[in-house]
Amino acid sequence: MFNPSQADVRRFFCGAWAKSQAGQPLEAIETLAAGWMAEHPEWHPDFADAEAAVAREYGDGAVGGNPFLHLSMHLAISEQCSIDQPRGIRQAVELLAAKRGSLHDAHHEVMECLGQMLADAQSRRQAPDGNAYVACVQRRATQTPK
Repeated sequence: MFNPSQADVRRFFCGAWAKSQAGQPLEAIETLAAGWMAEHPEWHPDFADAEAAVAREYGDGAVGGNPFLHLSMHLAISEQCSIDQPRGIRQAVELLAAKRGSLHDAHHEVMECLGQMLADAQSRRQAPDGNAYVACVQRRATQTPK
């Protein structure tokens, strides 16, 4: 099983960004990462220096949050949708993206559901509940605004 360290993750994203900016060939996962990175210009300076990124502390109060955690969630959601796991996530995300008019905006909402599922699992000391996660995304896709 793949279990990268925090430094590995940060170096991966910074490397993918450097390669994309230089017009170098990218692996498929790097292409996906660079696409999501391009959607977040506010963090482009963070991606420009891998060693500074590895050394930086992104605490709970970090302005703008942790770009590497955020991007990792984009990649996780993209992968979940590509294999429809948990079952139903692809359709739920597609519905939410259609409702929001933006896959990027939809992903940000899905991140809230993903984070809640993980927090719930951790607090219960149980496996994450994929059905609850999909249901959360489905609710967001089908609720009418107040």
